[in-house]
Amino acid sequence: MTKDYSHRPVLLDEVRAGLSIKADGIYVDGTFGRGGHAGAILAMLGPEGKLLAMDKDPEAVQSAEIQFGGDSRFAIEQGSFTMLGSMLARQDLQGKVNGLLLDLGVSSPQLDDASRGFSFSEEGPLDMRMDPSQGVSAAQWLNEADENEISRVLKTLGEERFSRRIARAIVAQRATQPLQTTRELAELISAAVPMHEKHKHPATRSVQAIRIFINSELDDVRSVLEQVPDVLATQGRMAVISFHSLEDRIVKRFIRDEYRGAQPPQAFPLAGMDYQPRLKPVGKAIRASEKEISENPRARSAVLRIAERLQ
Repeated sequence: MTKDYSHRPVLLDEVRAGLSIKADGIYVDGTFGRGGHAGAILAMLGPEGKLLAMDKDPEAVQSAEIQFGGDSRFAIEQGSFTMLGSMLARQDLQGKVNGLLLDLGVSSPQLDDASRGFSFSEEGPLDMRMDPSQGVSAAQWLNEADENEISRVLKTLGEERFSRRIARAIVAQRATQPLQTTRELAELISAAVPMHEKHKHPATRSVQAIRIFINSELDDVRSVLEQVPDVLATQGRMAVISFHSLEDRIVKRFIRDEYRGAQPPQAFPLAGMDYQPRLKPVGKAIRASEKEISENPRARSAVLRIAERLQ
């Protein structure tokens, strides 16, 4: 079966403008996905430009090799963007990157491929791993974790107010029959939730929370952000697209704290120390236009934040 590598990138024009792409610059796409943003960046690079890409998903790497494998300006590695610093260090590119893109969303082909277990709109195995060869699947975790842990994940990562009810229902269900498919999970949650939001499936928050937990998504975001000031060249830019309020909050606070500069503990102020900011925000948070949302409903929750490396 031929894989479909089509994917409509969100906020494409805004990303291109925000990265302020130079024809001979060095750029990194830390979340290649299906290459929508990467292709647009490559189209703006000259012969001396370079685009390095990363992705956990082996299918994303396959997509990259098919689309851009013949372009000498492009290279991709399979792996988490938490390895950004080490990847660049191997190529002597630390502190030389002119632009970094992180698109934290799940790509449309991942959502649409029922076999990956990211969506409950179709029947599929309860997996949800970005890299199916690493870690435990959603099914394994849900069938083994205790009720308190499941409830905590749903509440903290999904902001699900019925987390306790849902966790209790999951534990009761697996006592007779282990959860195996996305639809089984969605139907169980729907039955456990007493109140349903208009225009939103009752399983939406929980499924998103489970995916974030299984892939350590928030920890990974924190890890890569800490590396950004060391990998960017002066005036190099970072563009981050978030689709979840918790992710966006981490990005917003990181940029804010870096702009303020490292501060000493209030109890131990150290006279004479120079607390220089390393990044500055570029403009305000950007959201998709109504036109883009009408053409691509998955852009509705996207938030783009841009920051620039200072001296």
